[in-house]
Parts: sequence; structure tokens; C-alpha cells
Amino acid sequence: MKIFGDLKSGNCLKVKYTADHLGIPYEWMPVDITKGESRTNDFLSKSPMGQVPLVELADGRRIAQSNAIIRFLANGTSLLPEDRYQQAKVDELLFWEQYSHEPYIAVCRFHMLYLGRAAEERESQRVERGEAALDLMERLVQGREWFVGDAVSIADIALLAYTRVAHEGGFDLSSRPSVRSWIKRCETTLNLSSVH
Repeated sequence: MKIFGDLKSGNCLKVKYTADHLGIPYEWMPVDITKGESRTNDFLSKSPMGQVPLVELADGRRIAQSNAIIRFLANGTSLLPEDRYQQAKVDELLFWEQYSHEPYIAVCRFHMLYLGRAAEERESQRVERGEAALDLMERLVQGREWFVGDAVSIADIALLAYTRVAHEGGFDLSSRPSVRSWIKRCETTLNLSSVH
């Protein structure tokens, strides 16, 4: 399996975290999005969406979109509950993450980290919605170890990737102790080094 991705991208790191945790062997194929490498004719012939991550399976078939990829990799493993209702609760969070979390936290981070903008230059609507997403996460994970069920799942991985670096987008997690504890638990369980 080949993973085409950018190691600065949380969406790409979701796939890396999932494959690493499950012990799935892969070849990392670096794609620098800041240099337009996901928009070349060669890359677009593999993935017409022109985005990373992209996974190419050993038989040549390809899958795009981070949450679709991690759902595929996790099928039949401990990262995806067997119970259909619990699977639906995982999917609920995967869809929410892409619609109500990533567009705000990840984009603010992109503006600051990649484009060098100051926190004060962030779009107020994105900041407001990013703060609301983090507040909801705090409520959902309060008194729980994981977002779905009794073990780490791809719901946690999907939410972890950008939440653990939210400070790089100007978001402060100091008032969200449950989220901070959950991040540490994820980092330990997934064998990730802490991000400060």
C-alpha cells in the first residue's frame, strides 16, 4: 500500500496514525501541497479530486478522503466497533469532523502555520465555529475515555489529528480539561509523541 500525503496535514496524519496503530505496512509518498504537487497532471490522474491523502492499494485501486480511508483500513479491527449502532456513532463523528470541525480548526491552522498570518487575522466566523466545535468535544468526552465505546476508535483518530495541534491555529485548550486528557490518552494509546 502507498499513502500519498503531507506530514503537516492532519487529514494525512489520520491515515498514518491508523495504519501505524494497526501495523499495516505502507510506503509513504510525500506530496507537498504548498508546492502544488497535488495539482499536477500525474497526481490528478491518480486522484481527480486533487487532494491528499490518497491511498493506493497493492492491486492498484485507490481511495481518497481521509475518513473514507481510515474507515476502510479499520474495517474488521479494534478501531471500528462490531456493533452496527456503535459503527453509526463513529460515522456520525467522522461526518461531523469534516463538516463542523476541520473547516474551522484546520483552516485557521493553515492560515497561521502555512501562510504566516497572526491569530488576530483569522476569520471571525471560523474562530467562532472552531471554538464551538472544541466546546462540543469537551461536553461529549467529559466523563468518558473515548468518543465511542470503551476503546480508541477511528472517531478518536479523526478528531485527534487537528485537535492536538489546535494551538497552531490560535485555539486555546486550557479551559477544556476533558479534551486535554483525551489527547494525552490518545497519544499514549497510539504511541505518538506529545505536541506542545
